[in-house]
Amino acid sequence: MTGRLFDRIAIVGLGLIGSSIAHGVKARGLAATVVGYDASADVRARAAELGFCDHIADTPEAAVKDAELVVVAVPVGATGEAVAAIARHLAKGSILTEVGSVKTAVIRQVAETLPDHVAFVPGHPVAGTERSGPEAGFADLFEGRWCVLTPCERSTDEAIEKVTRLWTALGSQVETMEPEHHDIVLAITSHIPHLIAYNIVGTAADLEEVTQSEVIKFSAGGFRDFTRIAASDPVMWRDVFLNNKEAVLEVLGRFSEDLAALQRMIRWDDGQALQDHFSRTRAIRRGIIDAGQDTADPDFGRPHGHDD
Repeated sequence: MTGRLFDRIAIVGLGLIGSSIAHGVKARGLAATVVGYDASADVRARAAELGFCDHIADTPEAAVKDAELVVVAVPVGATGEAVAAIARHLAKGSILTEVGSVKTAVIRQVAETLPDHVAFVPGHPVAGTERSGPEAGFADLFEGRWCVLTPCERSTDEAIEKVTRLWTALGSQVETMEPEHHDIVLAITSHIPHLIAYNIVGTAADLEEVTQSEVIKFSAGGFRDFTRIAASDPVMWRDVFLNNKEAVLEVLGRFSEDLAALQRMIRWDDGQALQDHFSRTRAIRRGIIDAGQDTADPDFGRPHGHDD
């Protein structure tokens, strides 16, 4: 078992990711004290009842007081404001990290207010579920998943090493990328798939010819999986698209061109081109399974005969 890495960790933002970090840190004994804070009084109250932090602070400044590591786990659009609220209360020599799925914009926001005596290591745990809120967190969320760190000018070697050790102890594999490269990679692997899911579920809901009961009744196919993705936190995803605008629009343009090519194949009955395309994309699925990022079990490993 990994020993204690920090005496005091503060977590600002107690949704799925923040609460899961707290659960993981406590379960593995990675800090003597975990203090949590959320801007919502209701979330703070629920977090206190759940007990995954040693203490829930009433103010952001109280939360970060004397903390060696501060983790900001709020939607990317709120990261700058959250850091501004705690900046002058951060301890000398402390480390700030965050968990947003957009890096370039977040680094720019944080750099505006972060004092010189604090190191900053931007991070992104590539893990999650469609659930949100403090009740959604669990200690093993990051087990076997990737965490991407995107060091910037405010990162020190010592801080990078400590944040890496934290994520490794939480079960993650850690990769380092340039912030701009991260944003284009995540636009392809995460942001555009979510945008497509939100769009197709919305389209189905708008089609008058298909009643809601029929959509739900026959959703055992691909549509069901789109609804799972489209059930993700709407505030978080609104902020992702607005803060990763350039990369998303670039990838979306390429996607639109490829979709137009598929339209032409169908229009002109080009079965061979369709089969070749589907065969190539099927191989990508096998690669994801081989990399341990999903299961090859039937129906994606879903249990049957249960409500979930």
